Amino acid sequence: MQTIGLIGGMSWESSSVYYAALNRGVQQRQGGLSSARTLLASVDFAEVTALQEQERWDDVATILSDAARAVERGGADFLMLCTTTFHRVATQVQDAVDIPLLHLGDVIADACAAQKVSRVGFLGTTFAMSRPFFTDHLASRGLAVHLPAREAHAELNRIIYEELVRGQVKDASRRFVVSLIERLWDDGAGGVVLGCTELELLIKQADSELPVFPSTTLHVAAALDRALA
Repeated sequence: MQTIGLIGGMSWESSSVYYAALNRGVQQRQGGLSSARTLLASVDFAEVTALQEQERWDDVATILSDAARAVERGGADFLMLCTTTFHRVATQVQDAVDIPLLHLGDVIADACAAQKVSRVGFLGTTFAMSRPFFTDHLASRGLAVHLPAREAHAELNRIIYEELVRGQVKDASRRFVVSLIERLWDDGAGGVVLGCTELELLIKQADSELPVFPSTTLHVAAALDRALA
């Protein structure tokens, strides 16, 4: 079994989902008392979020690259960023280490291709929806990406940062997000990407008639495939 290097803390709630899912996945696949071999470097969410808001991306890249080098030195065989938003600096992080980075965008694109979905709605933080770094990566893999109307971004961002990051899952928020998915369907999307770990706490496949692509679940499955190959 390979050792998985995790860069987490963005948020710690998101990282705990990754850690639990990786260990459950190994146990399900291997049986018995098996668990995942992982190394986790967890950064301060408040610090990197403040730098993000100031557009100090070189500083963010330095923090995450330092974390990546730490797990590489610890013996990790490959690397995962336990976040969508901070894939903004994925290239710099990859360049800082010699082990491969399992890019979330590639994992999502592969999952969509497997289901023959070429047009997807994308839901995430305001930053991830309003900046092209992630949607352009999906587009480079042949996906047409639909985004919710700009006036909905602030409320979706509030749900993520004020509720889900704090472990609060509310029915009213679920209804709001489902309404966004329905509008994306009307716009021509053939599936919807939950581009934020915390959204998977709120939305399940049963909530949508469109295929749901839960980014963290897919990321974990791809990591398990690689680690256990």
